[in-house]
This record gives sequence, structure tokens and C-alpha cells, in this order.
Amino acid sequence: MELWKAYIGAGAHLLLRARSWVARRPVRHLPGGTYLARMNLAGQKGAHPGGVLMRVIEYRVDGGEVIRLLTDLFDHDAYSARELAVLYHERWEVESAYRQIKTFQRGRQEVLRSTDPQLVRQEVWAHLVVHHCLTGIIMQLAHSNGIDPDRISFVKVLKHTRRSVVRQLADTPPKIRRFLTVLAAKVRRKLDSGTRRLREADRFLKRPNSLYSSRPKDKPKAPPRHVPARTITLQATIVQ
Repeated sequence: MELWKAYIGAGAHLLLRARSWVARRPVRHLPGGTYLARMNLAGQKGAHPGGVLMRVIEYRVDGGEVIRLLTDLFDHDAYSARELAVLYHERWEVESAYRQIKTFQRGRQEVLRSTDPQLVRQEVWAHLVVHHCLTGIIMQLAHSNGIDPDRISFVKVLKHTRRSVVRQLADTPPKIRRFLTVLAAKVRRKLDSGTRRLREADRFLKRPNSLYSSRPKDKPKAPPRHVPARTITLQATIVQ
């Protein structure tokens, strides 16, 4: 509860998955099948009177188990339950952002060059600033072309930016605008890389690496598995 208050106090918004016993007693029902409840204290079955008030969203994916989300976004008109449920399942996109910085932008198997702690912080912030600027370019291109930002290749934007920076020094507003126009024209040629593979796979027991293949040489390779689209169904509120 204290951690929740700390994030809210810092100006952040939260959308977290919770177990069935957390904030399970509705205080007030909202349109769209969601409700307001208070967070339980550790070890208590009932809601704490002074607990943090939060919005609870319940839904199923392809008729599976009930997924419960907690959020501080109370406005059901501005933040519908379905939109928040879809947004929650894109949480792993942050891993792609880490990879963009660590693998592509910084360089594979490259370490920070600075040896002084203050310079290390400065170098890390520099990487974050560059990534923020490149992401801003991607968002602008996606908005102007009406596509999902995920469909624009970060690597292509990074390569075109590096080439342009090496050729010219954009130190004035006209040069910066001209640089962004040229960059947008180059990236726009291949905005969409085709249908994106869903980032999910069946769980399996990991085996130790072997020097020998377990598949016989005469056995053909299995075709790639196509994962069907998921169906999200909002769950009706149950008052206990």
C-alpha cells in the first residue's frame, strides 16, 4: 500500500495485476462492469477502511482464468476497461525498449566507456536522451502515417540518424527541420515490416544445452506455429 501511494504521489499512473483476494469487496460500481474497492492490508480478508481506493477491472482471455487489474485511473469514459486490458498485454514492449538501448544503440557487448561514477551517470543519461529523441521521431512518423509505432523499425531510424549526423552538423533550427524532413522521407519508404509475430509461446521445461541435435537428420523441420488472435471478454462483477 505504501509503495502504491509513493508512485501515485510521484505523479505516476498504475495498472497492475492482482490476486483474487486483493481489493475484492466493491465500494461503488462503475459503468462498463468495473468497480471501486480498497486495498486489503497483509493478512486481512476484509477491505481496510483507510485503505487506498482503486479501480478493479476483471476479464478473461479466450475464456481462460479471470484476470484482475488494479488502477488509479477512475474515469471510465476516458479509460475504458477494454482499452486498459489491451494495454496491459503490451507491457512486455518495455523489454524491446531496453534492447533498443543496450543492443542496438549502445552496441552489442559494449560497456560504458566512463570509469568515474559521475561520468557513468552522464553517459547513461546521454543514451536515454538519444533514445527519447529517436522514439519521438518514430511517434511523429507513426502519427502522420496512421500506423502503430511498433511497426516502425528502430534500427532503420537509428542508422539513418547516424549517417545524417556524420554528414552534417545540425546546429540551427532550419538545419534540424531539414534533417527531420529527410529522415522522415527515408524511413517512410519502409514503414511497415509486415505482420508482426505475437510475442508468446508455450511453457516448457528447459533442458541443458547439448552439442548434438535431438532431431534426426532425415526428419523434416516442423512448419512455423501460427498463434491465433486473443479474444478479451470483460468479466461481470460479483459482489461477495
